[in-house]
Amino acid sequence: MAASVCPIDSQYTDQISTLLKSPSPHQVKEYFQELIAERKCKGIRVNPEGEHGKGVYADFDFIEGDLILKDQMLVGAQHSSNKIDCLVCSFCFQFIGSVELQIGKKLYLQELGISADNECGPSDRTECSSGSFIDRSPLLQDTIESLMNGSMRLPFSEKFPLPSVVSCPGGCREAYYCSESCAKADWDSFHSLLCTGKGSKSSNIKALLKFIQHANETNDIFILAAKVISFSILRYRKLKVAQCENPEKHDSMNLCTNYGFPLLLEAWKPVSMGYKRRWWDCIALPEDVDSCDEAMFRMQIRDLAFTSLEILKEAMYDKECEPLFSLEIYGHIIGMFELNNLDLVVASPVEDYFLYIDDLPFSEKKEAEKITKPVLDALGDDYSICCQ
Repeated sequence: MAASVCPIDSQYTDQISTLLKSPSPHQVKEYFQELIAERKCKGIRVNPEGEHGKGVYADFDFIEGDLILKDQMLVGAQHSSNKIDCLVCSFCFQFIGSVELQIGKKLYLQELGISADNECGPSDRTECSSGSFIDRSPLLQDTIESLMNGSMRLPFSEKFPLPSVVSCPGGCREAYYCSESCAKADWDSFHSLLCTGKGSKSSNIKALLKFIQHANETNDIFILAAKVISFSILRYRKLKVAQCENPEKHDSMNLCTNYGFPLLLEAWKPVSMGYKRRWWDCIALPEDVDSCDEAMFRMQIRDLAFTSLEILKEAMYDKECEPLFSLEIYGHIIGMFELNNLDLVVASPVEDYFLYIDDLPFSEKKEAEKITKPVLDALGDDYSICCQ
């Protein structure tokens, strides 16, 4: 494969190599010991041994249902297309608003002809969504609006309360939260550099919008990679502020005025613990690509990553963290996701709600369904889509 087309790769060869170097067994053990201690969990340890790498070991017998470890995921993102069906907290991914809002939002977008399957426009209404609009019963527009604005309450929906919707601190309409604490945690950890609102800390919101559009049109794994870079930059800045407030502890680096790679290395530490390979080297060859075309396919994947990186660099470039914007680093971040990602789902309260109605005693069910049945018919078969 040809040499990287990214000049940062050749400019920061040593730093990039250090960032991508696998941590020693001692460093791994020490890192996870601190993490487990911070989370106040007992009875487990992480040992980097054996041919399979890191392993989680129990020091005593747990019984089924015991909480072993509770931790915030390193980085996560709701699939872009899934946002059409599910309104969830952008940090912890629990459903927010109300059952009525969840239903009303879905029906509103459905009436516009927008679906998670193909996000088509109004002119394509009869072909959109996982169930055709032809098969669905229409619901009056004022009913949909009443569901969304809270003026209409469905029977027994109070038994399925959801946290109120908290808007993004930066004013964008992409991120919503279940609480002020989740909004602040996301802002401080990731979102302030990825926000498209007026309060964004991005250096170029136009480029950021272009980056998000490119990711949505190609592969939303780029959104995760951008969150890792944002996380590392913001963590670097916090460490630098802390150093400047306590300079006597960090005289050797003088990081208040100079670029400090040791600090960037420290900011990168949580990411360094994940196993990595370059995305274009580790991605599985699709079934429709012939083995004789493999080299070309992998080159195309690398070029796709480079295009994404160049747009992202316009949106959040930071000179002091420049090695993070190398194609080698970007490729390894995406490769880390390719090898380690987990697809998680959060069950929909809408499904639980309709199941509850269905299980009511006959007389109560009959009365409730006078209101809920037209709503359920309008939603169609995909009423129970989970957050993905």
